[in-house]
Amino acid sequence: MLHEQYKTELLLKAQDHVLGPPSAAVIIVEYGDFGCAYCRSAYSTVKILLDHFKDRVRFAFRHYPVVEAHPRAERAAEAAESAGVQGKFWPMHDLLFENQLRLEDTHLRQYAQMAKLDLQRYDRDMQTHVYLPYVRTQRDEARALGTHGTPTFFVNGVIEDVSFGMENLHKAIELNLQPANMK
Repeated sequence: MLHEQYKTELLLKAQDHVLGPPSAAVIIVEYGDFGCAYCRSAYSTVKILLDHFKDRVRFAFRHYPVVEAHPRAERAAEAAESAGVQGKFWPMHDLLFENQLRLEDTHLRQYAQMAKLDLQRYDRDMQTHVYLPYVRTQRDEARALGTHGTPTFFVNGVIEDVSFGMENLHKAIELNLQPANMK
């Protein structure tokens, strides 16, 4: 069971990138890595789940770049945050997962252009690593919550094991939508 002191970390924060209405009964928080093949698979499934559950769920993506295994993931997370400040986090998020095998700086800049970012601002952000501390803070938060890999999902503050497939995530959402479990 998750320690009570960490449950507050799973509440949505002002700086989170979120899809879904504030009135949603279920909050899903993913700690993910743009270089992780399992996160790429989960990305497709999450899109399906969000479409299926529509306005009943709210989804937040947080960074957990595992640089030991995916050396370009941290840089991709910085690019996503740069896009986020320009209101384009989700288009960049999608481009990064859809082009996961190409996360070099030249590719990241192409995605920034495709997402219609202000490229001067993007270049400045990436050169100064202005979002790197934020990305690392989210990674450290994930570790403090006891995550051991990516992707890691929390549904209404409870970790869901998806190591053998995403069915558990779907079941957890449905369980939390049952009237007896809604608060």
